[in-house]
Amino acid sequence: MSVPQEAMQEFLDKPSLLQRLKTFDWIWAALVVLGAAFVFMRYHTAMDVYEKSFLVLAVPGLVGLGWHWRSIEPYTLAVTLISLLGIWLYHGDYANAEKVFGLKYMFSSQSAIMWMSALFVLATLFYFAGLFGNSEFLEKTGSGLTWTALVMGLSGLMIRWYESYLVDPEFGHIPVSNLYEVFILFCVITGLLYLFYEQRYRNRTLGGFVLLIISAAVAFLLWYSFDRDAHKIQPLVPALKSYWMKIHVPANFIGYGAFALAAMVSVAYLIKDAAVKRAPDGWTAKRLPSLDMLDDLTYKAIALGFAFFTIATILGAMWAAEAWGGYWSWDPKETWALIVWLNYAAWLHLRFTKGWRGTTMAWWAIIGLFVTLFAFLGVNMFLSGLHSYGEL
Repeated sequence: MSVPQEAMQEFLDKPSLLQRLKTFDWIWAALVVLGAAFVFMRYHTAMDVYEKSFLVLAVPGLVGLGWHWRSIEPYTLAVTLISLLGIWLYHGDYANAEKVFGLKYMFSSQSAIMWMSALFVLATLFYFAGLFGNSEFLEKTGSGLTWTALVMGLSGLMIRWYESYLVDPEFGHIPVSNLYEVFILFCVITGLLYLFYEQRYRNRTLGGFVLLIISAAVAFLLWYSFDRDAHKIQPLVPALKSYWMKIHVPANFIGYGAFALAAMVSVAYLIKDAAVKRAPDGWTAKRLPSLDMLDDLTYKAIALGFAFFTIATILGAMWAAEAWGGYWSWDPKETWALIVWLNYAAWLHLRFTKGWRGTTMAWWAIIGLFVTLFAFLGVNMFLSGLHSYGEL
């Protein structure tokens, strides 16, 4: 039997999606549908047609994601339960954040984010301890801590959403409106992307590398919170009072998270490549994943990030047309978003057409992260424009 015939036979013998589903998968689907129905019945009068459309589309999207990546099912349920617990503990009074023990130390948004921050740093240490100590137990502990951090991080965002309405109904907004909130979102998205690929490749040795960038984001988050009181809930500026924010910002940060993942995997690639050339039988060369796996993961992360960043850029242009009367104004933020897009478009183009791989592409992915970082943060620090509401 030829190779194509073998591949075809393997494809035909593979169970269909419905055959692979288990009882809990159907329970998961039912819970998602019931949850969406509850939200619609309770809040449909406060939702516009776009929000209702998002809710309807979210149902098959979340069900499909859970069926494709089963770890997302218990993760989403844990986030839902903790978020509902935090909301219940408030009893409709924001002042309870300092009065109720469970809120003050665990389930207010600020407490949950502090737990997220500590757990991410701890997970980074366990991942590296497992890598250097060749300990599967320590690496599994790192994964467990990362999952727990992600539960607390997303729960914190959900509770903060509710808190914004408690502070003042006019303040209420989805928590993706300022640097404090989007840094939390970045940590959550990057962590989820890493864990997806960790399970897909069945390799935990890259955890420490990826969580380094998340820990760096945590360090900025803590500084920004304590030095600038950025955790305090503020009203939205007029330009952000738009349904576009709810889809543009998350799509953007899936792109940012994927680019960050690719860069940190590329760091591991360069270390592995140098180790193989220096001592092929050495500890580093044997402990890190193969160069082919690292290269493949970098490519997949950049391809995913590029797709979502493209969607986010299109959505941003549509938002700009509604807010400022034009799709493009060469605002510094827009210009640097274009530079980021062109950078990764060129990376993918040379990968596809010329077959470029290896250290050149790894260095490019790392430099690309710095370009992205400037577009995300540097523009806010050093330049001004229509996006001035995002300044530090």
